[in-house]
Amino acid sequence: MNLENFENEEKNIILIVDDNPTNLKVLFDCLADSGFKILVAQDGEDAIEQLEYALPDLILLDVMMPGVDGFETCRYLKAKETTKDIPVIFMTALSETVDKVKGLSIGAVDYITKPFQHEEVLARINVHLRLRNLTKKMQENSLRLEKEVKERLKAQQELLQLTAELEKRIEERTTELQQANQQLQQSEARYREQAKQLEIAFRQLKETQSQLVQSEKMSSLGQLVAGVAHEINNPVNFIYGNLAHAKQYTQDLLYLLDLYAKHTPSTPPEIQEYAEAIDLEFLVKDLPQLLASMKIGAERIREIIQSLRNFSRVDEAEMKPVNIHEGLDSTLLILHNRLKGGSNHSAIQVVKEYGDLPLVECYAGQLNQVFMNLIANAIDALEEYEKERTCQDNQAYCKQIRIRTQVVDDNLVSIRIADNGPGMTADVCQHLFEPFFTTKPAGKGTGLGLSISHQIISKHGGQMQCISDVGKGAEFIITIPIRARSPELAR
Repeated sequence: MNLENFENEEKNIILIVDDNPTNLKVLFDCLADSGFKILVAQDGEDAIEQLEYALPDLILLDVMMPGVDGFETCRYLKAKETTKDIPVIFMTALSETVDKVKGLSIGAVDYITKPFQHEEVLARINVHLRLRNLTKKMQENSLRLEKEVKERLKAQQELLQLTAELEKRIEERTTELQQANQQLQQSEARYREQAKQLEIAFRQLKETQSQLVQSEKMSSLGQLVAGVAHEINNPVNFIYGNLAHAKQYTQDLLYLLDLYAKHTPSTPPEIQEYAEAIDLEFLVKDLPQLLASMKIGAERIREIIQSLRNFSRVDEAEMKPVNIHEGLDSTLLILHNRLKGGSNHSAIQVVKEYGDLPLVECYAGQLNQVFMNLIANAIDALEEYEKERTCQDNQAYCKQIRIRTQVVDDNLVSIRIADNGPGMTADVCQHLFEPFFTTKPAGKGTGLGLSISHQIISKHGGQMQCISDVGKGAEFIITIPIRARSPELAR
């Protein structure tokens, strides 16, 4: 069941406030078709009057209206007890940050920009309706737990009073009643701890769900890549293996043709005409070159297949000693199309400063996923930086990604991936590895790549950090152990 169907099963009521009949009709048709109950108001006064008789679950409020505008209407609703908790989403064509901050500061939860995009409107409405429903449930649970705690405290107090009154007459039961009292206190502490854990679990639920979806996507991608590589591998090996024989057969035939020409000075006219028609002289010269080109192409395909298999590593469910440089090279080969120049962007220079690394015990497929995320992010940053600069600036600018590996002590290696892009502020660097945090434009990033990469490195017993400054590029430093540090990790 998708999010839209989940929310609309409860027939949520939405109040649309807009002085433009066209906007009202567009939103009314869109939301009604999606199963919502719709209330309509053409200005702020009308909306306030309707709220005296019916309370909606969410309000879509136009900012620019005659009379009481959207800001004043929202301020009035947030000051009133019965309407302060109703989520308000502003609808506006204004794009100034000051206007958005003003709306959010007086209590709005979101903005929808005109002209409307139906999918965006439905998505934002469903998100805020679900958040409101979840908030209501949490408040109800909190009130219920608070009531239970008060009842238990009251029962405890009554029990203590009764114990004091009967203490002189039934001294033999004092110990038993004290034990019961202690158990009640322990139960109260457990309930409070459970409430705290529920709150933490709720925050982690959305993060875990998105991370699982992303991990499943990467797993499916790895299986697809491995499957394609396997299917192509056999026919390519067949072609590559027979090219040597084809070359030998061709040389034998050409030699036989040469011998025939030497020992047959007088060539029949029909053979002479056909030789001229097929340009025999060029064919004899070009055929060996053609076979050599086919061999180079087949070798290139074999290299690509091997890189794809090295990158996916779907058959390695356990930690194994792995050549880190093979994983980096496989990732670069897969991203080769983005690294080379095109009509809209210049080529990116890759500088490899590989140290003498031993084999490293790791989950190769997961580590390759980290390399893919970091290098792809560097490419994105360099491309965006190039677009922001002038043509004159770009003439003297060479986009570059530098990859450096080295052994840092007896059981640690470091992989450093740096770019000379726009860099980041210290504040952005502090939030890079948080789930759903992204510096990319809307629709171009989930905010999960670096978070999942950080978890993968932590799972290997390593560390990941970012060093960056505005205008000086960014460098990600990965440090992982050469050998697994614990049996649990090695599993």
